Amino acid sequence: MSAIDADAGGPRLAADPAEADLVRRARQGDQTAWEALVGRHQEPVFRLAYLILGDAAEAEDIAQEAFVRATLALGRFDEARPLRPWLLSIAANLARNRRRGLGRAWAAMQRAFLSEPRRHHPPPDRTPASDARRLRQAVERLRPDARDVVYLRYFLGLSEAETAAALNIPPGTAKSRHSRALALLRAVIDADFPDLREALGSD
Repeated sequence: MSAIDADAGGPRLAADPAEADLVRRARQGDQTAWEALVGRHQEPVFRLAYLILGDAAEAEDIAQEAFVRATLALGRFDEARPLRPWLLSIAANLARNRRRGLGRAWAAMQRAFLSEPRRHHPPPDRTPASDARRLRQAVERLRPDARDVVYLRYFLGLSEAETAAALNIPPGTAKSRHSRALALLRAVIDADFPDLREALGSD
């Protein structure tokens, strides 16, 4: 069971003893231990990068770079902490930087080639898959800090403490960002995706 200790820099989560042992061995140059850690965490790292970027190839590049950076910084990692929030924090920063670059390029293309803004047309047929796609479209309209909280809490299923650790912010800040993000998301759904309210159980 994970323990959370007070820490001036944010939440303090206790590492799983077996994982802490793998981290210790990896820091000593044990490649098998590092490969075991990568195997444990590569899927959520890729998924977070994909959620931020929306492109599988870009997400794969980011995931690989995140693990390379983690390898280089492993000597400074506190093995008493769980590895996943730290890896997700590295991946999120890399993906956000990549997204900013892609966003500037996309905006330039829009200015050059699009003469009319695209209008939202609800799909005629409702399916769980279409609802999920449109929910993601709604989340993508949030500002980055709110969007990242929603991704971590609901798309990756992290706890509030894990989300705070992944974003390197205090638990109280994570809680307030979470509340604001949900309020903003409800406003977006009410304005542009009103039929999703039923699917999400909103009032």
